[in-house]
Parts: sequence; structure tokens; C-alpha cells
Amino acid sequence: MKRVDSLILREIIGPWCFGIAMFSMLIFASTYLLRLSDFFVQGAGADQIIQLTLLLLPSVVIKTFSMAILLAGLLAFGRLSSDSELVAMRAAGISIRRMMRPVAIFSVAVAVASFCLNEGIVPPATMSALKMQSELSRRIKSLGDQRLAAAENDSEGHLKLLLAAGDFDVGTRTLRRVTITSFNKAGEPTFYLYVPTLRFQSEKNWRIIGGGKLTAADGGYSMVLKGDAWPPEVPELAFNPQDFLRQNLKELDAFSLAETRQQIEEGKHDPQVTKKQLANLEYGLWNKFALPLASLVYGLLGASLGIRNVRTGTATGFAVSVAIIFAYVTLANLMAVYASGGGIPAYVASFTPVVLGLIAAGVIIWRRNG
Repeated sequence: MKRVDSLILREIIGPWCFGIAMFSMLIFASTYLLRLSDFFVQGAGADQIIQLTLLLLPSVVIKTFSMAILLAGLLAFGRLSSDSELVAMRAAGISIRRMMRPVAIFSVAVAVASFCLNEGIVPPATMSALKMQSELSRRIKSLGDQRLAAAENDSEGHLKLLLAAGDFDVGTRTLRRVTITSFNKAGEPTFYLYVPTLRFQSEKNWRIIGGGKLTAADGGYSMVLKGDAWPPEVPELAFNPQDFLRQNLKELDAFSLAETRQQIEEGKHDPQVTKKQLANLEYGLWNKFALPLASLVYGLLGASLGIRNVRTGTATGFAVSVAIIFAYVTLANLMAVYASGGGIPAYVASFTPVVLGLIAAGVIIWRRNG
């Protein structure tokens, strides 16, 4: 039996490495190539483009681990079928279910590796990539400013202030071209504060850089600010950079599992975080478990579908794998839409494709074994 396991694993590992390289190039090209080209055309150095590419690659490569297993299973078992090696194994009394064991073990190992790498390498690399993109965008203006807005309520739920910024530098935790509007209990604006630069220091302490201008809403008062003193007429900000990331960041790869949980807990007590944003964070949290498990689904599906009476070539295996991946991702996106709308819990949305995929794989293996 060890010889059978070794044979199947040798057949899978090669196509799996090939699948990682192929899918990584396709995903990276479709997602980041145009953005990197814009940076390069606008004057970014080749060393900066290479560094940014290396920072973006981990999040892309990790996502291809499970996809590559699907292609590897299709190609490996297609070759074993075409060369009648599966027939010889079955004649020796080895069932299809037994042949799936090394595939399942390899898939679980890939899932564990994917989870560990997604926790240890991807978040810091993605955050560094975001910081670098923010700096490049600010300097060469190729992607436009990262404009953002935020609101803050008082303890009674009344609007206390509105913030609008023309640019948010993730790396230096700096807001630029900031306008803050304060409101009274009746919801009427009282003061407008404009500062060219606002930098986060510690806890929820923001420091004014380069002065600013304070103007009363009724036009009866105006003062030019010098230094970094915060004017008492305007409430100090209770936001921190993580709040901005939670409300505006769509790339959840920048957060580890613990950080995502922290964002969810803080978001539950933050009136500025909408239910949709909170559902998106919860979906991202459960996906950190569900996405690695897709390796097991793809591995069993690929291996079982690869058992055929005719030879399965690389092109056919690639076409079948793309079709299965498309169906899986479509279902996952549909579940995400339902979860963001509050229709189903986030964990149900995350694990439904996994459960359905395992059921489909089990049915196919049972039919092939008959």
C-alpha cells in the first residue's frame, strides 16, 4: 500500500507545482499587472515595481494552492487511467476509496500549510504592499488620491462630527487635506476645521501638522491655527487608523485571524461600522478556515473526475479545472451576497461551498467505485 501511496503522490506533486505557477501568473496578471504598469509608466523605478510585486505575490500564490490540487488530481488520475495503472490497482484489490487516501492526506497537508502561511506571511506582506502602493500613489498620483470620509456620534447617538480627507497614507498614518465639521445636539454645524496634515501619534491622539484654519459655521468667527494645538471648539477625533482600515479596506488579507476578530469586536461597538461592513469582516474571518479546506474539496473532485477511460490531456484538465473553480467561486460569491445582506450567517456562507463540494466529491467517488 505504501508503494501505491508513493506512486499517487509522485503523480500529484509535479502537476500541483505546475498549477501553482500557472494559476499564480493568471491571477496576478488579471489583478495587478495593469496597476503595476500604471506605476511604471508614471515614473516608479524598476526596483520599486519588483519590490511591490514580491509583496503582492504571497496573497496570490496562497490562493492558488487549492486550485492547483484540482488540476493535479485531474492530470494525475487521467494519466493513471490512460496507462491502465488504475485498472491494475483495482485488479490487485485496491478500491477507488483507498486510492483517494493519499490525495486526501496531501490535500489536508496543503490546507494546513495554506492556513499557516496565510496567518504568518500574507498579512504583513499585504499590509506592506498597501503602504507602498499608498506612497507611490501619493507621489506620482497615478491612481488618484485615497479620499475617505467618516462620521462620529456622541454617547446619545447624535452626530458629533464629520471628517473628510483627500488622502490617507497608510504607512505614516497621516491624513492630508482634512476638513472636520462639528455639530451641536440639534444636528446643526458649529465649526469647520481645515488642516493640511493630521498625523496619528498614539492611542486616539491626532496631531495637527503645519497649523490650520478654524471657521464658525455662521461666519462670525475665524482663526488661523499655528503649531499643533487642537482647538477646543472642535471635539478631538476618536478614530484611529485601524478604524479607517476597517471601514474602507476591502483587502482582508491584510488582517490576521486575531486582528480580524479584534476588528469584529470593535466594529460591534462602533456605530460608524455598518451591518454590511461587519458581515464582510465576519465572512472574511470564517473564510480563513473555509478557503484552506477548499484544498480537500478540489483534491477529491479532481482525482475522482480524473478517472476516465480515455487519456486526459493538459488542456482538457485545465478546462475542467477552470469550470469547477468558476462554479465554486460563483457559489461562494452568491453566499457572500446573502451573508452581507443578513440573509444567512457568515459561517454558513463560508462553509456551504465546502460542504456541497465534499458531498459532490463523495458521490462521484462512490459512483467510480461501483
